[in-house]
Amino acid sequence: MTNQTSVRARPDTSADGVEGNARLTATAAALLLVLLAAEGATLLSIHGLLKAHVFIGFALIPPTALKIGTTGYRFARYYTRSGTYRRKGPPPLILRVLGPVVVLTTVSLLASGVALGTTSRSTRDAMLFLHKASFVIWFAAMTVHVLGHLFEVVKLGSRDWRPTPSASDVVAGAGVRRWGMAAVIVIACFVGVYGLSSLGPWTALSH
Repeated sequence: MTNQTSVRARPDTSADGVEGNARLTATAAALLLVLLAAEGATLLSIHGLLKAHVFIGFALIPPTALKIGTTGYRFARYYTRSGTYRRKGPPPLILRVLGPVVVLTTVSLLASGVALGTTSRSTRDAMLFLHKASFVIWFAAMTVHVLGHLFEVVKLGSRDWRPTPSASDVVAGAGVRRWGMAAVIVIACFVGVYGLSSLGPWTALSH
């Protein structure tokens, strides 16, 4: 009995890695939901809120890259037959099918938005069309994606941030994940400020 207890008490670092990745993904997703909601609100008055739209659009890039990275890592570990990731299992089939659509349209949406402020005048109309078309497809796919993962985001997103976590909430690497998210937020702010420097072409297009 004593031996069994000691075995159970030994930390499972591989399982912690799976849980840590899930928590980081959920925290990044929660940050993205806040930013996307704010970005969507700017569409109600795009002319008056153009600066906010551009700032938030650029600021979305770092947390989006983080989330693509963490989900891509889970994907790679699952399909390279990592035992702990195989035991966790894949997302539901519909979410796996939509995953590449969400990633591709997100990258297209952000890249075309950046291009609107950095490319030559001759290509801006094409970039604006791509930006709008990407948004339509992205919005449909993202709605299903968010609804499919919302419970997981709510359940896991705050666990590393609780001031007095329970024993079951403690997973190795929480401090690294918190500092990592803080760094992503700071970088996002700098990227957003950089985006405002490209506001001139956007202003011309908005008129």
